Amino acid sequence: YIAYALTVNPTIYVSCIKQFWRTVAVKSSNDVTRLQALVNQKRVVVTEAAIRDALHLDDAEGVDCLPNEEIFTTLARMGYEKPSTKLTFYKAFFSSQWKFLIHTILQSMSAKRTSWNEFSSAMESAVI
Repeated sequence: YIAYALTVNPTIYVSCIKQFWRTVAVKSSNDVTRLQALVNQKRVVVTEAAIRDALHLDDAEGVDCLPNEEIFTTLARMGYEKPSTKLTFYKAFFSSQWKFLIHTILQSMSAKRTSWNEFSSAMESAVI
């Protein structure tokens, strides 16, 4: 499902982004949180469901929290070399391919110099 979200290339206008962030407000009702803004005199509402729909992420019923035991079992399967009971993990204890993936993910989430929406091709390849 994530391939579409990572490869879609819509036209995004900076002026619209600026208007959105200048006017956005967080609203909640019936356990649904939404962002409401005014862009080109038009009301824009963003919800998790709208994002999932736009990016073709059809896993609304997916897992959003894993039990610690499952996390530690999966880490062991991945070759994590330092068994632990704490949820603090160190890149150094992963094999080289996992280190690369973790490094790429962390790089993609860090601040960028040129654009707020940069996404490296290395990250795209690693995830897909």
